[in-house]
Amino acid sequence: MMIRDCMKREVISIPSTLSIREAARVVVERHIGLLPIVDDGGRLIGIVDLHNLLSLELPDFVNFISDVDYVHDFGAVETTRPASNLLNQPILSLSQEAISVDEECGLLRAYALMLQHQIPDLPVVTKEGRLVGLASRVDIGVAILSGWQDIKLGQP
Repeated sequence: MMIRDCMKREVISIPSTLSIREAARVVVERHIGLLPIVDDGGRLIGIVDLHNLLSLELPDFVNFISDVDYVHDFGAVETTRPASNLLNQPILSLSQEAISVDEECGLLRAYALMLQHQIPDLPVVTKEGRLVGLASRVDIGVAILSGWQDIKLGQP
């Protein structure tokens, strides 16, 4: 089975011209955790996810401590928001390189890439790089496990 057989085909993506603020609005309105960024031809050029966006909200000291278990309350920092000029920057300033697979990729390879890169969702592209789908670990896992139903009892 190939990734195109289990991916979601209706993918919310954004153009590279959006600001960080506008991208955050899409995440809030659509209740999604990953936004593929595409060029005018629909080709995948990057991604932004909740971690990228929420990192703008976290205090700097979080990056310097190895264990936040002892920090029970972030106090006044809880009510701060990123500066307006930061939110008005282009989304590409916050984006990261997209790990993606071709629509003809096998499920085990796709799942292995997700584990290796520690990502929950994987953009799927055509050979030309045009975004055509998105597969989650659950999508891939369910597709793989559904094949187990064909195994007869007592078969090795």
